[in-house]
Amino acid sequence: MPELPDITIYVERLAAYTVGRPLRALRLASPFLLRSVDPPVRELVDRTITSVSRLGKRLVLGFDGDLFAVIHLMIAGRLRWKKPAVVIPKKIGLAAFDFDHGSVLFTEASPKKRASLYLIRGRAGLADHDRGGLDLFAASTAELAAVLRSERHTIKRALTDPTLIDGVGNAYSDEILHQARMSPFKTTVTLTDDEIAGLHAAARGCLTAWIDRLRVEVGDGFPDEVTAFRPEMAVHGKYGQPCPTCGAPVQRVVYAANEANYCARCQTDGKLLADRSLSRLLKDDWPRTLEALEERRAARVVAPPADTAPASRPGKKPARR
Repeated sequence: MPELPDITIYVERLAAYTVGRPLRALRLASPFLLRSVDPPVRELVDRTITSVSRLGKRLVLGFDGDLFAVIHLMIAGRLRWKKPAVVIPKKIGLAAFDFDHGSVLFTEASPKKRASLYLIRGRAGLADHDRGGLDLFAASTAELAAVLRSERHTIKRALTDPTLIDGVGNAYSDEILHQARMSPFKTTVTLTDDEIAGLHAAARGCLTAWIDRLRVEVGDGFPDEVTAFRPEMAVHGKYGQPCPTCGAPVQRVVYAANEANYCARCQTDGKLLADRSLSRLLKDDWPRTLEALEERRAARVVAPPADTAPASRPGKKPARR
């Protein structure tokens, strides 16, 4: 799912391309995309885009007449700038916002169709789409501490909860926690004031660095390639690869439909966090430290060559050819 750095670039580039321009048509290709009834689509036609902003991970297009379009990309939704009246692709196309000089194509590369579009009359209606998470850039460290200590969660869970923290998801929470040298499973209620201050600084620094990096990549164009997996990331999506800080192999914990990526040497004092699926399988044989894991790998028995024929079972006739 696009997170705060990606959404920030979307906001900036959409504003550059569309603010001050009238919307000539809003074409809907998917019956599941539009989740609202009033105002109808036709009321947006020929209205001018007055603003582009964000609510958490949602994009908000403002129109004259106090109308708004709220876009939630979810995991696989993406926006692309195309030529005017572009043909909406059948399999992944959801909608197109048509302007005189081009079209914003809304796609979703997933059969589950979770992306959504809401049309809203009046600014007060936007409150229904605000999850209430804390803005890490606007909030003080004391405010962050109050939010984190309000409920008992792992810090990974708290960072990715949109009702607690604004705009951070699975990818950038991994990067923030690596920069803060903090275990993803450390509980929020045990964090000291110094640890929260360090986490806050790491979050601001990490997110700012990525926003700046993406701005340079996109330049005066449009962010057509938005992904949660980037080669410059330290640990997210880097399982088994060397940590850029210490060189130890990046570890991961898989849980439900998600995962946490971390460096054991930098973040957990060399202790391996138990992967639920593997630890259930291995039980007492689960390695507890990075050193134990490396020793096990070094002592692993080499498998026989692939062309070695397996021994036939006694009494079993060879298969006919």
